[in-house]
Amino acid sequence: MLSAAKLILLFMLACVFHWALASAFAPWGFAVNSMLVFITAFCAILKPPFAYSMAFVGGLFLDFFGTKLFGNNAFTFTICACLICNLAPRFDFDELFPQMVAVFVLTWLAGLLNALLLYSFASSSLWPGFWDLLGGAVLDAVLAPIVFWLVRRILGKAPLCRQV
Repeated sequence: MLSAAKLILLFMLACVFHWALASAFAPWGFAVNSMLVFITAFCAILKPPFAYSMAFVGGLFLDFFGTKLFGNNAFTFTICACLICNLAPRFDFDELFPQMVAVFVLTWLAGLLNALLLYSFASSSLWPGFWDLLGGAVLDAVLAPIVFWLVRRILGKAPLCRQV
């Protein structure tokens, strides 16, 4: 029960971080997606059923407050969760480099997949721009070690977490 409360607390913290960072870097045009950083940390630390659930709910949260195609973030985050959950046993996500690289690559993948989904289903274009997506990916990668540390610190050895 306590683990579930901690997970809900982390999700609320992820929502606040996403809102704050997206608002703070919007004047410069950076496509910061801190919710994706939290979802990546959840997928590396939690057992797959909980990780997939958090990824879907995190994407759905962004879809509720978005003005574009509903469901694209939920789908994109679930695809990202599949990738990280399958890579987690093979990579050491306790180290900074795999955390940062995974978040950097997933930010690009999410940006491209969201643009492709929107173009395919809504016949419109939503491309933040190369430099804006690159800046957001770099900021997300820099944020990754802090988020991974925070998630590990709060969840600890909870039953929801993968056993090392």
